[in-house]
Amino acid sequence: MFVMTDQLRADFTRGVGFGLDTMPFLDSIAAQGTRFRRAYTTAPACVPARTSLLTGRWPSTHRIRQNSNTSPEDVARGDDLLDVLRGAGYQLFYAGKTHMYRNKAEDYDAFSEYGHTMAPDTTTEQRAFTDWLKSIDMGPTSAPTPFPVELQYPYRIVSDAIQQIDARDPDKPFFSFVSTPEPHNPYQVPEPYFSLFDEDKIPNRLAGPEAAEAKGGAYKWLRDLVEEKRPGYDKLWRRYRATYCGMLRLIDDQLRRLVGHLKEQGLWENTLLIFLADHGDYAADYGLQRKGAGMPEALAHIPMIVHGCGVETQDNKKDFVSIADILPTVCEAIGRPIPLGVQGRSLWQMLTGADYPAAEFADIVTERGYGGLPYPDDARPPLHFPYEGTRYDELNSVTQSGSSRMIRHDHYKLYEHVSGPGELYDLEKDPMELHNRFDDPSLRDVKAELMQRLQRWSVRLTDDLPQGKYNARLAQHNWYRTSKAHGA
Repeated sequence: MFVMTDQLRADFTRGVGFGLDTMPFLDSIAAQGTRFRRAYTTAPACVPARTSLLTGRWPSTHRIRQNSNTSPEDVARGDDLLDVLRGAGYQLFYAGKTHMYRNKAEDYDAFSEYGHTMAPDTTTEQRAFTDWLKSIDMGPTSAPTPFPVELQYPYRIVSDAIQQIDARDPDKPFFSFVSTPEPHNPYQVPEPYFSLFDEDKIPNRLAGPEAAEAKGGAYKWLRDLVEEKRPGYDKLWRRYRATYCGMLRLIDDQLRRLVGHLKEQGLWENTLLIFLADHGDYAADYGLQRKGAGMPEALAHIPMIVHGCGVETQDNKKDFVSIADILPTVCEAIGRPIPLGVQGRSLWQMLTGADYPAAEFADIVTERGYGGLPYPDDARPPLHFPYEGTRYDELNSVTQSGSSRMIRHDHYKLYEHVSGPGELYDLEKDPMELHNRFDDPSLRDVKAELMQRLQRWSVRLTDDLPQGKYNARLAQHNWYRTSKAHGA
């Protein structure tokens, strides 16, 4: 079973040190399974990341770099997650937000689709709630949502998932994909969640709008755009964060409800649960909302928790893993071969306490950009749609212009861009990435090592598809570094 959230930060639960207890049930599951503290998305945008989840490939290889590309014909891939599970005899259930190329009822045995302001509404109350969601223009709101919890999409999605599971063929295994549009904007939540986290007790952010000004480029461009559309919006940053935290608790309560039903039906003991997000949210860091500029930790770092079916209890703080690693991990968990063209690495040995080469997971990369050259800071190019009223698109032609790739290793982070200077940050000293040390002589050796590691990843992400007449020698578990590097 997958439980996926949209735009959930990795650092906003008490289990990883956040000052508020936003998701106690999720933390309890993590305490009984494996939590990956260093999990990253392949791209801080929904469709590219979700396509990586399905294909085990990075955006530069599966070719989906924009949220507007959700057609199966656009995707470069071999067998994907659904192909593997279908081939293994699994029933396939989907409830929630898709925002990826596997978005049709014929892809599944049972299918219920939701969006951020779209749902399979059948009652007057449901239609009224969806109309209200559209009216708040992606939020955040300053008052509680005037509709009950039962109309919220996470509640309804879990209800649909439960119905799908209960109607299954008990003689066949099943895969359930439960995907909440929240805590993505529109930022809204009803009582008791709206008042659950007092604005005055919201932990302070590390940096506000001055950080966007200092970083410049797309950060400042996006900050100026939102200020133009919604003057003074950042004055309400504590309310925005409090609502975001309330949304997390609402999701957590629905996860508790879903797991509780599995337990009642005697299914929990044989369920492998993978919880993750596609990317994060600024949550007021840099004086920004949503996502858009750059690949800071707030966006690129994601939660990833695995529980059940032989998964050991461990708090993994050292291995760098990716959303692209999920497909090969599932393949080995169910005893199926990893399809040709998959670039992610199996985590199954790591999850079950078997031996694995630490060097294979010593670094990870994330990608960003629609291609071409970056637009200048004063650009006014055609954008994704007309920006009427307070409406704006954070993933636009400016913020996503050009191409970038970043690598994480140890406590460092290095960026290379299609044009312009690179970036290098020591995240222990500079978690907000405000002091670029790319040209710092004292980090010359660190930069050289990171650039070498990034080059190795660039070679690794060369596409193996389509396969011609000759067969490639495949790496066991998709680990490309040999056992000689074991423990490095």
